[in-house]
Amino acid sequence: MSHLDYEINKELGECYLFMGELDKAEDYYKKAASSNGVHPDPYLGLATIAVQRGDLDAALTLYSKAHGIDANDKTFSGMGLVKMEQGLKDDAFDLFQNALARNPENMVALLSLIRLGHELERLSEILAPLESYLSLNPGKSEVRYSLAGCLVCLDRKDEAQAQLEQIVAADPSFAPAQELLAQLDD
Repeated sequence: MSHLDYEINKELGECYLFMGELDKAEDYYKKAASSNGVHPDPYLGLATIAVQRGDLDAALTLYSKAHGIDANDKTFSGMGLVKMEQGLKDDAFDLFQNALARNPENMVALLSLIRLGHELERLSEILAPLESYLSLNPGKSEVRYSLAGCLVCLDRKDEAQAQLEQIVAADPSFAPAQELLAQLDD
C-alpha cells in the first residue's frame, strides 16, 4: 500500500468518525494501520472509537500502541483520559502533565489537569502548566480565571486578585472574574 493509500484511508477514517459512523471509521483506520510504514494516527482513531464504545481496555491498548510509535501530547492525553475514566486519577494526572510538557496548549490535558488538581488536592502542581499556557495565550480569560481560582484555594489571594484584575481589564464582560474579585474585596 502506498503512502497515498495510507493518507486516503486515514482521512476517510477521520471523516466517518466525525460523522459518528464508527464501523466505517474503524474499517478505514484498520486499512491505514496496515499500510506501509508505521503511523500513530490510525491507532489514535481506533482508540477514540473504542472509548466511544466504552471499551476502555482496548482504548488504552491502542493509545499505548500509538504512544510506542510516537510519544506525543495526544497519546499522553488519550491514555490520561482512559486512566481517569478507570478511576486511576494519580496516573491520569501524571499523563496529563506529560502531555502539557510536550504541548502546553493541549486543552484536553489542561482542563483535565485542572479538574484532577482540585479532586486530588494537588493545586500547587497545576499552577506551572496554567502559567505556561497563559505565556502563549495571555488573553484566554477562562484559563486565567482557573489560575485565579487555584490561587484563591491556595490562600494566595493577592496573586489571585492580580490575575482577576488582568481579566477584567482585558475583558470587562467576563462576569465570573468580576464576581470573584468582589468576593475577595469583602
